[in-house]
Amino acid sequence: MNTRNIQTFILGAMVVFAALWLVPMLWMFSLSFQPNALLARDTADTLLGLFPAQFTLDNYIHLFSMSKVPQWFWNSVIVSGMTTILVLLISSIAGFAFARLNFPGKKVMYPLVLAGLMIPEQAVFIPLYTFFSDLGWHNSYAGLIIPRLSLPIGVFMMTQYFKEVPNELEEAAKLDGASIPKQFLYIFLPLARPVLTTLGIITFLFSWNDYLWPLVSAQQPEMFTITVGLASIQGNFAQSEGLGSVMASGAFASLPVIILYIIFQKHIVKGFALGGEK
Repeated sequence: MNTRNIQTFILGAMVVFAALWLVPMLWMFSLSFQPNALLARDTADTLLGLFPAQFTLDNYIHLFSMSKVPQWFWNSVIVSGMTTILVLLISSIAGFAFARLNFPGKKVMYPLVLAGLMIPEQAVFIPLYTFFSDLGWHNSYAGLIIPRLSLPIGVFMMTQYFKEVPNELEEAAKLDGASIPKQFLYIFLPLARPVLTTLGIITFLFSWNDYLWPLVSAQQPEMFTITVGLASIQGNFAQSEGLGSVMASGAFASLPVIILYIIFQKHIVKGFALGGEK
């Protein structure tokens, strides 16, 4: 088997696996546009097709008619957006410091930051919950955002990237009289755009899909994120409203993530490719 045949085989296998990955998603969207009465009466036949047997928007109309669903959506937008911005800010500053600056305790602090990768999230849930309870920050945006700002993998990604920036650029900036903040803002940060985009997407996806901490921290329905809010009504949907309504809630929650990936997919691939080369 020559190289061309191997490449064709690999490409074909990737297409097959991609199609298999897309089938459940297409199935979910198809069911969300079908009447619940039809799904309840003729489930076997309707589940076999990827295209709606009878098209309807009733499931989405009913979903949006619930008063708190838009609020849950905007809660997720605010929490995920602010978390992403702050993680990028903290990780890029910390990565620059660890990669390009010398300061006391650097050799001790960096391994401690990376040690956070080995600590399971569930191991700190009880002290974290108690700490935020003492501060009175549960049922607030601060309580949902701040615990997610510590992202060791983000610091690691930025540190490794900044280490690879040629020293000549830094020395040229110093000769021009650029201070350390100016070097960071005008040289290192623009060069790090691909890895910043990758880290931003990863952080947003993680925050948007996060379920466990919002479930613990937000006890009032007004502060639910979209994942917790839709989960709280899925029991009623499944029992009284039907399968189509459950699929509509899942499609609504996943749509922003899908759109985000489609828009930034080029940057994500480029970021991972640069990371692999380094």
